[in-house]
Amino acid sequence: MRLLIIEDEVALRDQVRDQLLSQGYEVDASGEGNEGLFMATEYPVDLAIVDLGLPGISGLEVISGIREQGHSYPILILTARGKWEEKVTGLEAGADDYLVKPFHMEELMARIRALLRRAVGSTSNELNYGPIGLDTGAQKATLNNTPLDLTAYEYRLLEYLARRSGQAISKSELGDYLYPHDDDRESNVIEVLIGRLRKKLDPDQSLNPIETLRGRGYRFTLEAS
Repeated sequence: MRLLIIEDEVALRDQVRDQLLSQGYEVDASGEGNEGLFMATEYPVDLAIVDLGLPGISGLEVISGIREQGHSYPILILTARGKWEEKVTGLEAGADDYLVKPFHMEELMARIRALLRRAVGSTSNELNYGPIGLDTGAQKATLNNTPLDLTAYEYRLLEYLARRSGQAISKSELGDYLYPHDDDRESNVIEVLIGRLRKKLDPDQSLNPIETLRGRGYRFTLEAS
């Protein structure tokens, strides 16, 4: 999962980023509204954490911009204590939840997990796609209830494709998600990972869970149940 933090308070931004990284999330961060909106609409994002008091354009403008460009991923707003008008305005702009500063990191993590579960229409960490099961909390996968031996990159690739079941996902988007800070990655890395995933998910070649779209990328073919 890839999360975006848009927060201008450096110490808080670094603290939240480090906590999310320790929980296994991929994290991008910005301290300015215009840059944050660009990252929120041009990068692959699963959830955004947006402070309302930003330099450049405001957090409210960032949230409105995200929604106006058609992105529906969850947004958690951060706001100062007592400014209830900001909370209401933020929710009306398209945010899904808010957290008042100062907050405990445990509460932030609980809110994030709840929003991500809600985003996929699930009240648990368990996702099922036919015979393939994902435990997003433990970051483990099963095939016909048998645990699969996946590397960290293989699991992240599988979850990213599965959560976007039916969508065409380009090779470059997958590369940006898996290796966001590696400009020198080999062009065939994604192909190798896809090949290994296919062998583990479909050993008898009867399921075809990952379809190759010539010139466009890949598509996960199984629907969530």
